[in-house]
Amino acid sequence: MEEPTLNAHNKDEFPPAHSAEHILNQTMVRTFGCARSRINHIERKKSKCNYDLDFCPTDEQIRAVEAKVNEIIAKNLPIETKFVSRNELPPSIDISRLPEDASETLRLVYIGDYDVCPCLGNHVKSTAEIGSFRITSTSYNDGIFRIVFRVSPANEQ
Repeated sequence: MEEPTLNAHNKDEFPPAHSAEHILNQTMVRTFGCARSRINHIERKKSKCNYDLDFCPTDEQIRAVEAKVNEIIAKNLPIETKFVSRNELPPSIDISRLPEDASETLRLVYIGDYDVCPCLGNHVKSTAEIGSFRITSTSYNDGIFRIVFRVSPANEQ
C-alpha cells in the first residue's frame, strides 16, 4: 500500500522523547482528567509539556505520574502507525487542535493499547527503546502545570 500524502511536519523531535511525550500525555489524561499538553517542546537534552489544570499536583502525584510512565515504557509496547480517513477515526480521537489545512487522511500513532493520537512526528518502534523517563522539574502558574522531563534511551544507558 502506498503511503498517503500528509501535511508536512515542521518539527524534528528526538524520537525517544517524543514517544515518551505521548505516554506522559495519556498518563496525565488518565490521572487528572485534563486534556493532552497544549504546548510542548521536545528535545534530546530536555523536554517540556504544559497542561491546563486548576490545581498544582502534589509531589506524591508527580512521582506517581513518573512511575506510571516508566511502567508503560517497561512493558515494551509496540509503537505503530495507521493511516485513516477522518470518517474512520475512532470516537476517542480529538481532532479539534489539528490545523485547518490538515489532510483528509490522518496518521494515528498507537502505543500498544495505552495511547492513540494523530501525529506526524518520529517515534521509536517500541516503548523499550525510550529507556528511562525522569521528571526533572515542575512548575504551576496561572492554571498551567509544566512538566520538564528527560529520557535516557536504552542504547545510551
